[in-house]
Amino acid sequence: MRNALVAALMLSSGAALADEGQWQPYQMPAIADKLKQRGIDIPAQQLADLSQYPMNAVVGLGYCTASFVSPKGLVVTNHHCAYRAIQYNTKPEHNYLELGFLASTLDKEPSAGPNERLYVTEAVTDVTAKVTANLPTEPLARYEAIEANKKALIKECEADDNYRCSVRSFHNGLEYYLIKQLIIRDVRLVYAPPESVGGYGGDIDNFEFPRHSGDFTFLRAYVGKDGKPAPYSEDNVPYVPKSYLKVNADGVKAGDGVFVAGYPGSTSRYRLTSELEFASDWLYPVLADRYQRQIDTIEAMGADNEDISIKYAGTLAGNANRMKKLNGLLDGFRATDIAGIKQSREDAFVDWLKQSPAMNPKLVQELESLIAENQEAIQTSFYFKNAQSSTLLNAANRLYRLAKEKQKPDAQRESGYQERDMKLFEASLKRINRSFEQSVDKTLWLQDIQAYQGQSHKVAVLDELLTYDNHASLQDKIAGMYSLTGLTDADTRLQWMDKSPEDFENSADPFIRLAVALYDENMALEKAEKELAGRLSMARPDYMAAVIDYYKANDWPVYPDANGTLRITYGMVDGYQSRDALYKQPFTRLEGITAKHTGVEPFNAPQKVLDAIAKGDMGEHKVESVYADGRGLICRLFSCLDKPEEFNSVPVNFLSSVDTTGGNSGSPVFNGKGELVGLNFDSTYEAITKDWFFNPTITRAVHVDIRYVLWMMDKVDNAQNLIEELDVVRD
Repeated sequence: MRNALVAALMLSSGAALADEGQWQPYQMPAIADKLKQRGIDIPAQQLADLSQYPMNAVVGLGYCTASFVSPKGLVVTNHHCAYRAIQYNTKPEHNYLELGFLASTLDKEPSAGPNERLYVTEAVTDVTAKVTANLPTEPLARYEAIEANKKALIKECEADDNYRCSVRSFHNGLEYYLIKQLIIRDVRLVYAPPESVGGYGGDIDNFEFPRHSGDFTFLRAYVGKDGKPAPYSEDNVPYVPKSYLKVNADGVKAGDGVFVAGYPGSTSRYRLTSELEFASDWLYPVLADRYQRQIDTIEAMGADNEDISIKYAGTLAGNANRMKKLNGLLDGFRATDIAGIKQSREDAFVDWLKQSPAMNPKLVQELESLIAENQEAIQTSFYFKNAQSSTLLNAANRLYRLAKEKQKPDAQRESGYQERDMKLFEASLKRINRSFEQSVDKTLWLQDIQAYQGQSHKVAVLDELLTYDNHASLQDKIAGMYSLTGLTDADTRLQWMDKSPEDFENSADPFIRLAVALYDENMALEKAEKELAGRLSMARPDYMAAVIDYYKANDWPVYPDANGTLRITYGMVDGYQSRDALYKQPFTRLEGITAKHTGVEPFNAPQKVLDAIAKGDMGEHKVESVYADGRGLICRLFSCLDKPEEFNSVPVNFLSSVDTTGGNSGSPVFNGKGELVGLNFDSTYEAITKDWFFNPTITRAVHVDIRYVLWMMDKVDNAQNLIEELDVVRD
């Protein structure tokens, strides 16, 4: 049975009709026929052009995706993506996380925080030749040469300081692209529903379906009066984007083609089977154990302390999401033999290599050797790095490193410590107090130290620093460090940015002293990592070049693993067979909110939402049916119940077969004409393993339906001022 499943999934993974692929925009013309098959009528060439609608309306937040939806710089994204902005403005006297927020006029829109940014990608340029030309073969020198070439390209690109540039590796170093992004530095909070709407169902419903989450928030981009990006100022004016998305109030039906544009974070689909097994057998369980420990601690300490609860709300939500994803990955690996699938494909690839005279038959074997070294290094350093997890020690480590790096010419400094990085460096030091409480930080750090002490990979210099005499406990020693440090004060932290290495080395501050003591060991560890990265920078590109040739020979999709850069993925609105005799419909309804409501978090819908549903106050947002003539691929392969002919409600969330991952949160979901019909915010539990392997029969993304967003704005929160800004269209 298992062999049959492996064979079936191998076949489906390469099927031409599978909606697999996180495509670079320039690749759109090459898959124009596939877009047409899915009913996506907007020209592929238009999607490839970042200066045209709709791609020039898609923006990044640095960790999520968003999009412009008005000529006044109004931006829509997920509630969980704007969490920091809401948390920044939340105080015990006005808890916007709990109550929600709506600015009735522009002058009432508060700053989303000094570190919030919007990034508008304006150009993506292939710079492979400039990065990889004449590289040395010695590993460390090779790594440093690649970094130097990237820095030179970035410096030239950032001649105008309104832009942020980066050079990203694609196909594991086979290709490099220069990404040029306009930075908008003044971002403000406009409208956010309560968390009991934006995160309805909480961790229980996370990665699950059916869902009823109103995971949306509106922000606004501001610039100086000259139209150029500027830091926050009361004199700033709303940014006028080059274009903004049309909002289709009629939404989509089952079977409709859709596409998503955004910034997916990371996937590992081209990694070797041994790398998957390392993740499933060691890395994921270890990470899950740490996240759960932190969740339990923060929940316990925040239960009776609202200040802790507010400060660590983002940390708690992030850890809960990571925890659910890790468990989903581990469950997925147990449910489906993905390692077996990958190994079968890997074996077939090795056989193909042996039959290709121009190829190196030992390519995989040579890469495996380096990967084994890398995995051992990860295990050796994991607990040591975590044992430095104190927020204050992390700040001290970075500040001392900055003092050391400032002794070098700017071009030779490590990335993150160059002059271009100083504004963000300073901002990161300032924001510490927004999510820092000494008792919590102390407890979490002590837990990481104890985890380090309980395992075999030890570092002598840290062991020596952690020793204490018979009259004091480790807890007492750590408590003493927090009581004696000055780094809890933001101004003091900022002053250390201008200190010399000698100032650090003569300091009595316990966290500064610890950072100085650990510096040589940290640098030695970093050097070893760079040397190994230099060796991998030769092996991985050779491997990927051969893999691409192999994929093309089999007519399989060839796209790079996600790496945080702008991508497009396409699919269709469709449910799925989650397990035997259970088919999940692609849409959920308002009434599902009431059905789940218990009055207890996380199923504690606001009374105003319940009242609007009870009154049947749906207006023009109500739809009769969300089903077209067919019910998608799954119902053509499996026996499904007769489709319901009537819907008679407002759709809340819906499923599609688009290929997304972390970072795609907040991504606009487009209909075939390129109009906004939803926001991506999650994946189904069965689909979590798509980071390693795409299975088209169960891979589904979860979206907020734009009709629910409009209903909330219109019938619940009276956000008419914002609705009037939108370009709302109908079919």
